[in-house]
Amino acid sequence: MSDPGGFPRRMTLMLLLMLPSLLSAGIYSWTDENGKVHYGDRPPVDRNAERVTVRVNTYESPSEITQVDSRTSSAPRGKVIVYTTQRCGYCKKAKKFLKRNNIRYTEYDVETSAKGKRDYKKLKGTGVPIILVGNQRMNGFSEGRLAGLLKNAGYK
Repeated sequence: MSDPGGFPRRMTLMLLLMLPSLLSAGIYSWTDENGKVHYGDRPPVDRNAERVTVRVNTYESPSEITQVDSRTSSAPRGKVIVYTTQRCGYCKKAKKFLKRNNIRYTEYDVETSAKGKRDYKKLKGTGVPIILVGNQRMNGFSEGRLAGLLKNAGYK
């Protein structure tokens, strides 16, 4: 019996296992006679090629919890404020989580609301959502971490 998802999974696993050797093999760039730039793992013999340094991007969770400086936050202890944008998927997930848990919150869109823009700048925001629960701040969204913030602030 065949596994319909088996081939793509095997192929992905194989590529992941080969990635370190592919990266260490080297990537080269060169320009052809028409001015078009090419990239490959083997430099051509008839052209000057430059070795390209490849840096693998890594992703770390944007969720971080910090204490909010009371001078930059207007959130009284326990109040929940969410700074969002309309197109942010994590913002939507955070709001859905709060609604599902019957947590009242105030939302400010950092692109369309003057207060949202002002607060976002004061908070030195670099992404959304920014969630304030009393004097605690979370950048990004993690259901478990937000639940912990709410619990620390006295929510059940």
